[in-house]
Amino acid sequence: MPLIEVTLVAGRTPEQLRTLISRLTDAAEEAVGAPRPSIRVILREVPAAHWAAGDVTIEERNQE
Repeated sequence: MPLIEVTLVAGRTPEQLRTLISRLTDAAEEAVGAPRPSIRVILREVPAAHWAAGDVTIEERNQE
């Protein structure tokens, strides 16, 4: 049973998230031959102020 976990910055539309789920499911099914009902996808959305690289948050980068 494949479990795919994706963490991304919040802000995508519900349609974009749905498309991501579908494409990840398709990829797992094709790549490892997993039965579709056994594939799990978890999307975790993180606020831009809670994600940083080099001590600069994405929110701060977007304000520059």
